[in-house]
Amino acid sequence: MWSYSFEFPTLTILLIILGFYFSRPRLPIKRSTAFVHMIIIETLIIIFDILATAVDNNYASYSIALIKALNALYFIAFFDRAYIMYVFSISVLKDSPLSIVIIRMLIMLPMSAGILLSIISAFFGSADFPYVIFYIDSSGYHSGNLYNLLYVSGFFYALLALIAVFVFSKKTGRRREKYGILIYNLAILAALIIRLCLPKHLIMDTLILIAILIVFLAFGNPDFYLDLRGNSFNKPALSKYLEEYKGRLKLQPFGVAIRDYQAMRDLYESSQMEEGLVMIAKYMHRLFPKGLVFYCRKGRFIILDQPGKDYREEIKALAKLFEHPLRSNTAELYLSAGFVTFDRVIGNYSSETLLSTMLKALESVGATESEEVLNVNEEDIKRTDTEKSIRHCIEKALEGDGFELYLQPIINAKTGKVIGAEALSRIRDFNGDIIPPGLFIPVAEKSGRINKLGELVFDRTCRFIKENSLKKMGMEWINVNLSPLQFLCPDLGDKYSSIMKKYGIEPDTVHLEITEESMIDDLILQKQMMTMGEKGFLFVLDDYGTGYSNLSRLKKCPFINVKIDMSIVRDYCKEPDDILPNMIQTFKNMGFSITAEGIESEEMATTMKEIGCDLLQGYLYSKPLPINEFVDKYLI
Repeated sequence: MWSYSFEFPTLTILLIILGFYFSRPRLPIKRSTAFVHMIIIETLIIIFDILATAVDNNYASYSIALIKALNALYFIAFFDRAYIMYVFSISVLKDSPLSIVIIRMLIMLPMSAGILLSIISAFFGSADFPYVIFYIDSSGYHSGNLYNLLYVSGFFYALLALIAVFVFSKKTGRRREKYGILIYNLAILAALIIRLCLPKHLIMDTLILIAILIVFLAFGNPDFYLDLRGNSFNKPALSKYLEEYKGRLKLQPFGVAIRDYQAMRDLYESSQMEEGLVMIAKYMHRLFPKGLVFYCRKGRFIILDQPGKDYREEIKALAKLFEHPLRSNTAELYLSAGFVTFDRVIGNYSSETLLSTMLKALESVGATESEEVLNVNEEDIKRTDTEKSIRHCIEKALEGDGFELYLQPIINAKTGKVIGAEALSRIRDFNGDIIPPGLFIPVAEKSGRINKLGELVFDRTCRFIKENSLKKMGMEWINVNLSPLQFLCPDLGDKYSSIMKKYGIEPDTVHLEITEESMIDDLILQKQMMTMGEKGFLFVLDDYGTGYSNLSRLKKCPFINVKIDMSIVRDYCKEPDDILPNMIQTFKNMGFSITAEGIESEEMATTMKEIGCDLLQGYLYSKPLPINEFVDKYLI
């Protein structure tokens, strides 16, 4: 006699999970499909288990055909469950052996064999032919000689899943998912062991339920992927969707961005703004009945709809929506929106690249008042992909492999000899080619790595000064650039002081160049310069003429040198006037020395020297050189 008292509460909990799951929108990805399949098949297993056990315990009261059918259905569901629980594990991982047809067929073999034998058992199993999983005769239910195939199949898929988890765990997303999928498979393994040890007690399904609950709590809950009160999917959902369909994205993206979102959010209460976004999401569901609506925060929506679709009618409808205030019982908002269309994606791009391209396009239309629809093409995606590659190169450089220090000489205008240099960072791509600073510096700033990169340049410069005699090269100092973001760090002075102490060099041997972009906030600028000035640091104003500085602001800042931007120098050399000479004289009266950047010819050098420039820098003298070449060239 079998005891199935554990099955009823297990079935009740499963039905509750199933009801909740189907009451919420579900993201159409493999793991969601596998999870639904898993819950349904487990529910059927419990139902068939209860029914089959009931008729097996009272076999005399039922027909043999009914007993055979219920037992066959139970065993078919058992084999299918073992496979689908493995499939769910694989769907969580980013690498799946099931994508290879031959391997998929081999992996499906135990399930297929088990299902086939279950059907054969129902039709041909008997005491005379016991080479089946079960057979039914006048004395009731009997296990066949191949009954243990259940355990072989179950352990095969459980162990295969555990191997996959360990092999591909580094590519799994969050820590919650890594440990969740591991514990899930251990629970399945434990369920099989307990069934093997206690076959008369039907408690395996209780442990399987625990495994399902682990999955549900770790990443199966549909609410993880919902936003705006369940009226749209969220940004992580879009990332998961793109990740699964990368390189073969069948649906056509379309974007909508609320203009001046942050200002609108500050203007309206957060509850009103939330209500407005919910109304917009609901309207989009009506406008795109077959599409997937994703809300990516900051007023940004992405819709994935039918491929090749022309969105002109939808754009008109949405534009008309925003011509009037969005009203509900609790909100009234006046908003406007920009729109983004996307060309068909051809290349095999990562989900990170596709999502980043989409969000950048939405930020762009959200920040402009232009009514033009922005179209994103393959070139935009390639540009984003290049930036992604550059980020990886920056990370490699910060680990100490790929960063190089270059120096460009600065010449004394009176003597024509080198007096200093500017330190410049160079990073190579994975092919060994140098990435232009104009490409990697903005990426480093956007990714938040500019502080670490700047600190590395300063450290290498100090080490160069320690290991090489500046005097023997005719030099007095080296300039090191500070980005605007670096200058905002409150502990910048302490960090740089500790580096200089480490190498035992004086602060006046390293001048810090600040671009005009760093001078937007007077108070921050003055406070930082005063703090670092007390530690002995000296400052140079770089790229003068391209930013926001004026004489009044410069008087408040303790610069020792002003570098005139190369564009100003070139313009003056082409069309001389009185503005630049008067400006240089004014700077000198204020106590600043002057550097002219971008010197490319003797004529330019002479012209800049005649109007009062003290220092000259440019390709006439030298391009930036690796430090070993710089030493070979200038060491006396």
